[in-house]
Amino acid sequence: MDDPTNRYGVIIIGGGQAGLALGYFLSRQDSAYTILEAAAEPAAAWQRRWDSLRLFTSARYSGLPGQSFPGDPDHYPTRDEVVGYLTDYARRFELPVQLDSRVRSLTQVDGGYEVVAAGRTYLADQVVVATGPFQQPLVPPIAARLEPGVRQLHSSDYRRPEDIASGPVLVVGGGNSGFQIAEELTAAHEVHLSVGSRQKPLPQRILGRDLFWYLDATGLIRKSVESRLGRRFAGKDTLIGSSPRALRRRGVHLHQRAIDAHGTEVTFGDGGKLRVGAVVWATGFIGDYSWIDAPVIDDRGRPIHQRGVTASPGLYFLGQTWQHTRGSALLGWVKDDAEYLAGVISESTRATAR
Repeated sequence: MDDPTNRYGVIIIGGGQAGLALGYFLSRQDSAYTILEAAAEPAAAWQRRWDSLRLFTSARYSGLPGQSFPGDPDHYPTRDEVVGYLTDYARRFELPVQLDSRVRSLTQVDGGYEVVAAGRTYLADQVVVATGPFQQPLVPPIAARLEPGVRQLHSSDYRRPEDIASGPVLVVGGGNSGFQIAEELTAAHEVHLSVGSRQKPLPQRILGRDLFWYLDATGLIRKSVESRLGRRFAGKDTLIGSSPRALRRRGVHLHQRAIDAHGTEVTFGDGGKLRVGAVVWATGFIGDYSWIDAPVIDDRGRPIHQRGVTASPGLYFLGQTWQHTRGSALLGWVKDDAEYLAGVISESTRATAR
């Protein structure tokens, strides 16, 4: 017989910003739901980022539904401030987050879904996968060709400059993480940055206003992935508050794409070579949905959905990059998709009850 304590109308997998935002809306609907979080502590994904990390969105544009981000609206929150905010958010709205509940499998069954997590089996009519886009660190195969004496770590494991011994350090990756880490390391290291594809840099502030003020005021942040502008920019990263010119002024040596490695030497796309003592791989992440047994993942391992709604009835995704707009995976805009899915879930629940 099924354990009624493990049966829910909705299960949210992932207790980060996306899962919490959806939980807020489901609580207002008085839905029977729970949130399964793999980590043993709240906001674990943020706690794993480097110590000096700051958001590139100001506090004004970093709040979840129902609670503004505290402090000066124009300041840029630190990692620890984000952790504190998300922890307080879950507590304030009494969201039912079950920690230490890593989901091992999600299977479509008659009448809903079976979720196995932390040795327990749950049943749900509807499930939302809110694990986000940053799951498995991606390190290129050339990393294995460097000798053991070269210190290597992914940006998700980097914490502070003191963790890296003296000597030339190479940061690989031309996104915001790579640029921010390279800039921080200049205080105590000879720093090199390998950029595979150039990103158009945008200033963090324009004429005294935050960049996202303009994106919000013009509606650009809400342009959908189906729009002409969305199709053009979806999947592309944008440098915010950083630029190659600014890094050069700080003494960072810029290189083309890292294409090979051997021993202590890395080779770049133009044939240049560099002997390194350490490498920080700011090379992004890949999703891991191998635990989902439902026809909602394509042959490249990516979720198949329309604004989070899949072809499998009652199964959804939330918090994906460009799930619907540029803001879909950002702290201050994930609420838009969360509210939309809460409406879809509510309508499905009502339809089933008829």
